[in-house]
Amino acid sequence: MRNIGSHIAYGANASTWNVQGETLKNSKHTKGGNSKRRILENTSMQVLSYLEQHINVSERSTAVIQNTQVDQLLQRKYLGFRNIVTLDLINHNRRLTEHLFKINEVLPDAGLHIGCVETINKRRQHIYSRYHRILAHLIWFYCFVIHRIWPKIPYLSSIYFLLTKGKYRWISMAETMGRLVSSGFSIIEYKELEGKLFYVVMKTGQPDHNMEPSYAPLFPMKRIGKNGKTIKVYKIRTMHPFSEYLQDYVIKLNGYNPVGKPANDFRLTSWGKFFRKYWIDELPQLINVLRGNMAIVGMRPLSQSRFDELPTDIQLKRIQFKPGCIPPYVALNMPDKDANIEAERIYMAAKEKAPFLTDVKYFFMALGNILSGKIRSS
Repeated sequence: MRNIGSHIAYGANASTWNVQGETLKNSKHTKGGNSKRRILENTSMQVLSYLEQHINVSERSTAVIQNTQVDQLLQRKYLGFRNIVTLDLINHNRRLTEHLFKINEVLPDAGLHIGCVETINKRRQHIYSRYHRILAHLIWFYCFVIHRIWPKIPYLSSIYFLLTKGKYRWISMAETMGRLVSSGFSIIEYKELEGKLFYVVMKTGQPDHNMEPSYAPLFPMKRIGKNGKTIKVYKIRTMHPFSEYLQDYVIKLNGYNPVGKPANDFRLTSWGKFFRKYWIDELPQLINVLRGNMAIVGMRPLSQSRFDELPTDIQLKRIQFKPGCIPPYVALNMPDKDANIEAERIYMAAKEKAPFLTDVKYFFMALGNILSGKIRSS
C-alpha cells in the first residue's frame, strides 16, 4: 500500500483539510470526487466499491484519514463527522486501544468506522509463499516469538514497544474485533480484500475503561462463585487477546456446541484447541482451590452472560455451592447442553444429602471417564 500522504479528505460541498505535518490549513472548495480519488490513489476500485456499500465517501461527514491524524479530527469534531475511514494498517499503531478510543470520541452514536489490519494468518501465508518450507518454519518461529509472545510478557512488553516503536504489531482477527468491541463499537461486517482484513463497525456505546483484557499466557476470568459473588478463575490462555469482549458476538453468530460452549469459535488458537482437548488449560484452577473459592468437584464456573441463561431454579441452587474444577457432566458423561444442566441437578441433590461422599464418588467417576476416553474437554 502506498503512503496516503499528508491529507485528511472529506467529500462534496465542503472544504478539504490538507494536513502538512501537524498543521491544519483550510484549503479551497473542492469537488465531490476528492475522497474517491484519494482512496483510489492508495487502494483500488475493489476497496472503493466495498466502502461505498456502507457509506457515501463523497459526503461532507465522511473523513478519510491516516491513523496518525485522529488527534486532528478530535480538534475538528464539531464539523460533525459521521464516518471515519482509515486506509493504513492499524498494525503500526503503538497505542492501538487509545487510537480506537479517540475514534469513538469523534463519532456520534451510530457513526461508522472502517479500517483494515494485516492478520497473523495473512503474514504467515506471506512468509510461506516467499521462502522454502524449512526456512519459512524458522522465520515464522522467530517472528512469532519476537512479535507475538514477547509483547505479551508482563514487564518485558515495554522493552519491545520501546525498540519497535509499536510497528510490525502482530494481530489476529479475534484480537482486532475484540479491541473494537472493547472500544465501544459493534461489528457490522469484515471482509478480506487485497491481503488485508477490512472491518466495518458502528459506535454503539462508550469504551470500556476497565482496561483488564486478558492478555498474558496465564490470566484470570471473571466468573460467578458461591453466593453469587464474582471471582477470578485462573486459566492458561487458549484464546486470542481481547476475546472475552466477543463472547456475545460469537454466540449470536454460531450458537452453542453440544457441550454448551460457543460453536465454531474463531477466538481459539491452534495450541488452545490441543490444551482444551486434554484439560491442560484447566490446571491453573488449582490456584483457586488453594485460595478457597473453588472446589475440586463442583459446577463449572460460568460467565455472567452464560449464568443468566440458566433456568432460575438452577441459578438459585448453584450459588449455594463453590464452583469446581471437575464438573458433574464429566462424571455422569452427560456433556451436551441440556444434559449438562440435568447433571448439575442430579449432583446438587446428592451433595445436599452427603457432601463429602458425593464429591469423592464424582471425582473417581470423572477420572474413569477421562482416562477411558469416554469424555474429553471441548
